[in-house]
Amino acid sequence: MIEGPITFDRATRWVIVIALVVTAFLVLDYLSAVLLPFFIAWILAYLLYPLVIFIEKKMRVKVRALSILLAFFSVVIVLGGVFYFIIPPMIDEFSRFTSLATRYLHDATHIRNFPETIQWWFNDNRDDIEQFLKSENFTNTVKETLPTVFSAVSQGLAVVLSIIASFITLLYMFFILMDYEYLTENWVRIFPPKVRPFWQDLAKDVKVSLNNYIRGQGLVALTMGILFCIGFLIIDFPMAIGLAIMIGIMDMVPYLHSLALIPTAFLAAMKSAETGQSYWMVFGGALLVFAVVQVIIDSIVTPKIMGKQMGLNPAVLLLSLSVWGALLGFIGLIIALPATTVIILYWKRYITKEENS
Repeated sequence: MIEGPITFDRATRWVIVIALVVTAFLVLDYLSAVLLPFFIAWILAYLLYPLVIFIEKKMRVKVRALSILLAFFSVVIVLGGVFYFIIPPMIDEFSRFTSLATRYLHDATHIRNFPETIQWWFNDNRDDIEQFLKSENFTNTVKETLPTVFSAVSQGLAVVLSIIASFITLLYMFFILMDYEYLTENWVRIFPPKVRPFWQDLAKDVKVSLNNYIRGQGLVALTMGILFCIGFLIIDFPMAIGLAIMIGIMDMVPYLHSLALIPTAFLAAMKSAETGQSYWMVFGGALLVFAVVQVIIDSIVTPKIMGKQMGLNPAVLLLSLSVWGALLGFIGLIIALPATTVIILYWKRYITKEENS
């Protein structure tokens, strides 16, 4: 509740504060492309810092730069080991699928040499092809296709820029870790002295919420990976363990594991081609595993684990995911639980005064 009478000076100060907040949000939105690598670097530095300290204290590596490099390469080795169980088997499955598809085309069309057949077809239909290339329909098709081509080129450039941004992010992370203690203790000096306690309390609360979120979501992802592994092994699905590991890693961001349906559909086609089973039977079994695991995770695991870690009622937890997801999309799903916890905490502390009492 707002204490005291609402005077003109007080209302003016509130209007100025609101205008400054809106301006800050507009500036952040305008500079989002520049600030995003720095923000990601802070998160990576926050996650990597405990490992850096472990290397410094337990392995007695006193040079901070060397500790950072050792921590970074340790993470790369671990991730490389994980991907070793995912990428090579997926490549092997794709190669086998290509061989099966080629053999199927040979058996269905009775064609043994596709390049020679294609060359023969072009030679036999050369006049028709030349007439089509000179026709108005082809010209219109080219005009309609060019924007799509330019769009694809721009997307390729965006990928290159994102790779460059990744290197910039790693540089940011390195320099942040070099002075991590100083930065985390002195960043509050950018604010006037009388409002520093508020921002210090906010930073502590965000840190606690983020720690709880990472621990809870990591446990949820581990549980999901185990459940998928069991389900895929029961239905004898290809690459069961590797696919389950990939789904568990993807679930560190809530609901990102839904993208695993794409390789699942491919692996189902692979098994169907090899065994002669109906594709829809194989893919339907995989979808059933997805549905069962998702129901268990959403109704039992996530409310129990995340509700305990974040201090949220399961209903509030699910509602926060829905609301933040609707407001900010994919990013909203990432920040939903920590942000909701901080908002509830500050509502109790500054509005209802429950936290102080």
